[in-house]
Amino acid sequence: MLKLLRRLFVIGLLAAAAYALWKKLAGTGDVATFADVRSDLGAPASPVVVATAPERMVSGAWVEPDDGACPVSHPVKGKVTSGIFHVPGGQNYERTRADRCYTDTAAAEADGLRRAKR
Repeated sequence: MLKLLRRLFVIGLLAAAAYALWKKLAGTGDVATFADVRSDLGAPASPVVVATAPERMVSGAWVEPDDGACPVSHPVKGKVTSGIFHVPGGQNYERTRADRCYTDTAAAEADGLRRAKR
């Protein structure tokens, strides 16, 4: 039984390390490819296209957040996955990591989101 628990613990640690690495790479906007790894090992690499961060301004009514935080000009936080938007002063506003940031509630509603209940 103890051996099984040790194995599960090690697997958990490895999974946590892999997840942390994935989050770190996903947050930078740079994408490492197989060709990058091959070139580091001394093998000839094919041309590699590195993904850059998308344009910040996507639409006139909303912008993409910077690490989940909205700029002062677009204070309304929208969660596209849940279809809800949060306004400053709302119960869950501070802990919400936005998918989109809107100029006002009308812009969020026009994009198909509904206001949070609290």
